[in-house]
Amino acid sequence: MTPQSLRRLLFKRLLLTGVAFSLVAAVSSYYLETWQVETAAFESALESARHFDEPKTREHLIQFRGHNHPELTSLLNDSHFIAIRVFSSDGEVLSEAWKSISNGLQSAVTAHVHDFPTAGASHRNWIRSGGEDFVQVVLPLAERGGKPMAYFEGIYRIDARMQQAQKERVRNSSLIALISAFAASILFYPILLGLTRRSMTLSQSLLESNIEMMQTLGSAIAKRDSDTDSHNYRVALYTVRLAESMHRPNNEIMELITGAFLHDIGKIGISDQILLKPGKLTPDEFETMKLHVTLGEEIIAHNSWLLKARTIVGHHHEKFNGSGYPNGLKGHVIPFSARLFAVVDVFDALTSKRPYKPALPLAEATKIIDGERGRHFDPEIVEAFLLQAERLYDEIGCASRDVLQRKLAQTVQKYFGRDTSAPG
Repeated sequence: MTPQSLRRLLFKRLLLTGVAFSLVAAVSSYYLETWQVETAAFESALESARHFDEPKTREHLIQFRGHNHPELTSLLNDSHFIAIRVFSSDGEVLSEAWKSISNGLQSAVTAHVHDFPTAGASHRNWIRSGGEDFVQVVLPLAERGGKPMAYFEGIYRIDARMQQAQKERVRNSSLIALISAFAASILFYPILLGLTRRSMTLSQSLLESNIEMMQTLGSAIAKRDSDTDSHNYRVALYTVRLAESMHRPNNEIMELITGAFLHDIGKIGISDQILLKPGKLTPDEFETMKLHVTLGEEIIAHNSWLLKARTIVGHHHEKFNGSGYPNGLKGHVIPFSARLFAVVDVFDALTSKRPYKPALPLAEATKIIDGERGRHFDPEIVEAFLLQAERLYDEIGCASRDVLQRKLAQTVQKYFGRDTSAPG
């Protein structure tokens, strides 16, 4: 990932996170502020209602009977309420008085079935009618034996000035929360960008170290075996080109590159007497040589990064007809990456000069590969390889070590990240 793409990605994610967080903060602020406004309105209504809980007023209220009793109406006119009702201990309306209000509000008030609170408690309800807000409060008026004898109900109008102030308070608080949360997210951008860059730098450094280790190990084994590390560069490039032509996924190609470098790592455990013998190996010597596969698996077993090469290290000597080693796997039971690598490994061995043999011409090498179709090699992979064998040989098989290094560095950059030079 380039620095530019990193900045764009981080900014987009931070922007989306900031918007989401801002909306959550604004909604939370809205509901919190609304609750606080309603609580303040309830407290204001309760404070006015407590005036009616004074001893002398309680006595009058309990004695009143009927609708719009003169004294009850007088009490109503002297208060901030627009309606007063007095209930018996059984919830029956004893008396009531109403100021001039809409039928809709009166219906909403009388339709609300509220709880009658116990002594010392209160009941409250929020009513919206005709675009206005009202608070309905209920208080117990007198006690006998710990139980209320009557209840006072008052309907308190939230005046226009208070309503406007409440709306502005809710709106302003929500807007401040929205802007603050969004601004905080934007301010975090350079900090997060710096931390992400640092993390990517460390990650890239670790990746480059692992790639260098892979290439160094592969080159060391190749030099010990054939006095050249160009074999690893060639088989890695052959493998990638063939895999690309067969539309294999990127993660599989990364494993193929790793496996190409480390396929013979187990030869480090084979003696020079056998490994460097110029002539044909005896049956016993060949059995010893076969051990390099299991030795290779053991060497990489405890390195999580090198384990990417396990499939090729452990199976590149299996044969499609089941006559290979170490497990005698047959057909498609052999992992695809190992079947693919087997073709290019043998092709490069045939077309390369070794201490014990000359390089074969391209035509002869491809004839041998074609002849092993269905026996040593997967026919489908052989078909795909032979279609481009001449072009690949011209590009890779005839290239100098410097050209191979440069091509490999470009391939590593494509599949693993930034440019990582092959070791010299």
